[in-house]
Amino acid sequence: MNMLLRLFITAGLVLLLSHLISGVHVENFTTSLIVAFVLGIINIFIKPIMVVLTLPFTLITFGLFLLVINGLVIILCTKIVGGFVVDSFLSALIFSLVLSFSQSVVYKLIIKE
Repeated sequence: MNMLLRLFITAGLVLLLSHLISGVHVENFTTSLIVAFVLGIINIFIKPIMVVLTLPFTLITFGLFLLVINGLVIILCTKIVGGFVVDSFLSALIFSLVLSFSQSVVYKLIIKE
């Protein structure tokens, strides 16, 4: 139940942020729901591999390279999900930062663990 709630919260945030951040476009709520699901799958299975493979860059940049990885995760999601378009890497980077922050705030307010 908790995971389903998180999925719908993330989908809502994806749709909301697509209206607030220029360069990010989502067709409808169904697409944002698919984006939320695909982002979850990528974050579980692919992102850890990317983090390990780029560990030297992450250490050299004191962790700032993780922001690049987050942007790449968003770009990868656009390649997988039709109807989800990000115009530039900068838009993907901003989107990932704002989405992460928004998720933290909303999860803290809504989900009681």
